[in-house]
Amino acid sequence: MIVTLIVAAEAAFWVLLGLGLATRYLLRWRRTSTVVLVGLPVTDLVLFLLTLFDLRGGATASWTHALAASYLGFSVGYGPSVVRWADVRFLHRFAGGPKPPPTPKYGAARSRHEWQVCRRTLVSAAITITLITVLKVGTDAPGTEVFDQWYWKLGIAAVINTIVAVSYTLWPKQPPADEQQDRP
Repeated sequence: MIVTLIVAAEAAFWVLLGLGLATRYLLRWRRTSTVVLVGLPVTDLVLFLLTLFDLRGGATASWTHALAASYLGFSVGYGPSVVRWADVRFLHRFAGGPKPPPTPKYGAARSRHEWQVCRRTLVSAAITITLITVLKVGTDAPGTEVFDQWYWKLGIAAVINTIVAVSYTLWPKQPPADEQQDRP
């Protein structure tokens, strides 16, 4: 059942994102689009609550329950940046907006970008770990030891992201010599 709910939540995420952007730029209903876009984390919250009820109802815990919790963690940590990313591309493609700026490749700008990604990952991991702990402690479901591996995986992701951000800060990537010559 949880896998079906995860698939439904994933589909709902993209449908709501598309509807939110379409109402904003094609219909020019900004308030309506904001309400629709607020539905993105609400969908993931509902998925988490259904997961909690499933475990409290006697289901055996599995990796899919932890995955359902990670959707809400991702939605809070990365959701705003995903919406901004889609927003500028939708604006450019369908509403005549400017071309989205590329991700910075070099120097301090790239370092700032990596720290933003790192912050999102840390927030996402912290929320997901908290939610998985709620599932583990807040239910008497059998098999919750399967959640322990998620602590490790999320910790590893956070550490790797932090190492990447630190490395771009300490050793910023420089543009190739031919690109430096082209700059004014």
